[in-house]
Amino acid sequence: MNSHEKLFAELAVQKLQNQTRRHFLIDCVSKVGGLAMAPLLFGCEPEQLIKKSTGLNLSERDLNPLAPLPPPFLGKAKSIIYLHMAGAPSQLELFDYKPELAKFHDKDCPESLLEGRKFAFIRGVPKMLGPQAKFAQHGQSGAWVSDYLPHFAKVADEVAFLKAVHTDQFNHGPAQLFMQTGSPRLGRPSLGSWVTYGLGTENQNLPGFVVLTSGGKTPDAGKSVWGSGFLPSVYQGVQCRAKGDPVLYLEDPSGMSRDLKKNVISAINQVNQEDFETFGDPEILARINQYEMAYRMQIEVPEVMNINDEPEHIHELYGTKAGEESFANNCLLARKLVEKGVRVVQLYDWGWDTHGTDHDGSIDKGLRNKCREIDRPMSALLLDLKQRGLLEETLVVWGGEFGRTPMQENREGKIQGFMGRDHHVDAFTMWMAGGGVKKGASYGITDDFGFSGVDERVSVHDLHATILHLMGFNHEKFTYEFQGRPFRLTDVHGELIHSVLA
Repeated sequence: MNSHEKLFAELAVQKLQNQTRRHFLIDCVSKVGGLAMAPLLFGCEPEQLIKKSTGLNLSERDLNPLAPLPPPFLGKAKSIIYLHMAGAPSQLELFDYKPELAKFHDKDCPESLLEGRKFAFIRGVPKMLGPQAKFAQHGQSGAWVSDYLPHFAKVADEVAFLKAVHTDQFNHGPAQLFMQTGSPRLGRPSLGSWVTYGLGTENQNLPGFVVLTSGGKTPDAGKSVWGSGFLPSVYQGVQCRAKGDPVLYLEDPSGMSRDLKKNVISAINQVNQEDFETFGDPEILARINQYEMAYRMQIEVPEVMNINDEPEHIHELYGTKAGEESFANNCLLARKLVEKGVRVVQLYDWGWDTHGTDHDGSIDKGLRNKCREIDRPMSALLLDLKQRGLLEETLVVWGGEFGRTPMQENREGKIQGFMGRDHHVDAFTMWMAGGGVKKGASYGITDDFGFSGVDERVSVHDLHATILHLMGFNHEKFTYEFQGRPFRLTDVHGELIHSVLA
């Protein structure tokens, strides 16, 4: 039984023992305006009034679900910035250099790569597709990076590459859910929700988990990829916008003063308090906290989400333009948010599904154009965090939901007019930086075609286990009781990737 279930049971017993008709009438009269007048009459905030009026032994975490908590053991990272390229970029054009693949360009795919395999858009025998980018080694680590990412090549020594990541989902929606929640099905908490649940957040005037999107659309799996699942809803990601009001309805309507807004929230939370005393649902405590958070966010959010006050050299570094909802602006906002104490910032950039069915979706044009959008800002993010002394305590993760095949897409048994790669689950590349990650490391080896991992393979659960470890959690012990059993982000799987730990 978790703490919320114990709280519910304790409150239910108390209500059954103490509630009488006279008690009910006195309760109703005595609490009219109680929360609104709490600071004046009782010298305490609403949370403390709940504690006094219920008589329950409520912890600070019960009253404030986002209160900061120390990790079970000392983690190297205090916050996470996760850059998800929705649609899955091709590792064979970015990081996984395969000169042997070039020799097989436009030749029939070997049967051994097709037998017993399932693909999204390959029918018959496709042609092999050699690397479309030019590769070179960079930095002291000698990391292979393509000419699609010239800015990133200069910071390659800061990151650890995972070259043989694999998954078991080749459709975008389920694969994105799996990558972000540890399950391809709806209903599980996201990685950001787990971390915020375990650690709270250091800035009580901002959400613990902020989501920023670019590319014109949300991920295929929708907002469930930053949902809280069966965790209390206060831990779900809060989506902010780089263009217009950062959060909808952030400004008060005309004629409503801040004091009046406070009284309205207090009155609403009075009703919430009475519901909590009656039903004991911990979601009501979360609701009270969210109303108070929304009130405080009106002051803090406009400041932190404003990039206009950044110096010109920072705008030049990131390639930002005020007023746009771009990946560049979101990278700068991510730095500002972790600098202000936000625990998790998730960036989703849509448009990486380069199938090659037209000019804009081809590897040579579509992928190259997407790389131009992210190359400078994601490199600038690492440099900016480093120069501010934040990279050591901020974990940066980059990747998509799966990889791309070494053979060309072939939907109807004929080669498409423009070259593209199909979805691929057996091998793709991700990278991590900062927050306890070994600089310049490379883990994982794929075969000569980049088709399968042959050594040091990494599962999605291994990735999650390692991220939680860097945040100070043992992934096998970090659980939440739901429907009669303990759940965890890594389910019953996951091993630490020791080789990328500093």
